[in-house]
Amino acid sequence: MVGTGVFTSLGFQVLGIQSGFALLMLWAVGGLIALCGAVSYGELAAAMPRSGGEYHYLSQIYHPALGFLSGWVSATVGFAAPTALAALALGQYAQSVWPALATPLLAGTSFTGATALSVSVVLVLALVHGRSARAGSRLQVVITALKVLVLVGFIGAGLVVGEGQPLRFAPDAAGWQALLSPAFAVSLVYVSYAYSGWNAAAYLTGEIEQPQRNLSRILLTGTTIVLLLYVGLNYVFLRSTPLAGLKGQVEVGFIAANSLFGPALGRLTGAVIAVLLVSTISAMIFAGPRIVQTMGEDLPALRWLAGRSTAGIPVRALLLQVAITLVFILKPDFKAVLVYAGFVLNLFTFLTVLGVFVLRWRQPNLPRPYRAWGYPLTPLLFLALSAWTLIFIIKDKPTESLYGLATVLSGLLVYFIAQKSIPTPKPE
Repeated sequence: MVGTGVFTSLGFQVLGIQSGFALLMLWAVGGLIALCGAVSYGELAAAMPRSGGEYHYLSQIYHPALGFLSGWVSATVGFAAPTALAALALGQYAQSVWPALATPLLAGTSFTGATALSVSVVLVLALVHGRSARAGSRLQVVITALKVLVLVGFIGAGLVVGEGQPLRFAPDAAGWQALLSPAFAVSLVYVSYAYSGWNAAAYLTGEIEQPQRNLSRILLTGTTIVLLLYVGLNYVFLRSTPLAGLKGQVEVGFIAANSLFGPALGRLTGAVIAVLLVSTISAMIFAGPRIVQTMGEDLPALRWLAGRSTAGIPVRALLLQVAITLVFILKPDFKAVLVYAGFVLNLFTFLTVLGVFVLRWRQPNLPRPYRAWGYPLTPLLFLALSAWTLIFIIKDKPTESLYGLATVLSGLLVYFIAQKSIPTPKPE
């Protein structure tokens, strides 16, 4: 979870919001949405324990076509786009530390040293995860632990070092007005994207010990820790750096570190954040192919994607995700890709949480080892806030929204073609 969004999106949020209270509330509300989603997913995962996430849940609750669409979105956008965004952010941070990376490697092109670094990191991590699930899992644990320790240290140092900016964090009339503005709703897509990954454990249900008991704990514990980290980190960013210096900038952590510690330590911090983004890229490369593999197991036309190596790795699905990731990296528009990915992902998490109500109505006697805490208020709160965000994205960002809907419709076309390719059994 902790990665691209929290290190990059604040610069886009301050373009429309200048209230310290409203900016911090963005991260608190985003965390509340993720927590409400986590308790809802916990119930679905305990009732239907199988890898695949939304693909599995929506297929069982609604119709296989809707499940396929969510899997299609996960394969084409849900993991490839965030992986590319994390790789691009890594390149941006590295470029801030080493300006020479901004030089084009090929004359007359935009293929810079930073782009080459982004591509190289994706390929190396794909190689690691493609060779051994155990090695990939251990790598993920180590770099995630390091990332959390570094962020806790950064928050602690930020609270002690530097002078506070003249920004009010206590609620006031201007803050409440900003809280109810369209800019706040649109900014929630950046924050929701930063929290994306709170549901990633659901994609690996089949590989978790005792998922009926452990998965809900994983989802809730992880999301709570990240909420606290995000609010603390953004408080330090806002307290240490003038808003004018953050507006429209991607490498927010580097800019804040310069304000706090000076150029030398700022460059070191920027380099450390670039390394930490490796964790985000690694997590997406690890989890994403499992969805494509599950789709391949269910649909004969996509059976070739279900194949595993001798080490149990879905290599073909992994290669497909890496190829799509590289397309996003080589055609970069950071902000547009972020909104596009956030819109489509919100759409399918909305439908999944709605499925908690549908499944309770259709199958009231289905065993549920874990029931959503606070039901029906928690899933309703998730649905209300997600719907509010989706409506304002459509109004304020119609181009990215249309691209997202086009991606969904193209998946529907692929589904029907795949269904027609299934031979009809001959009557005996």
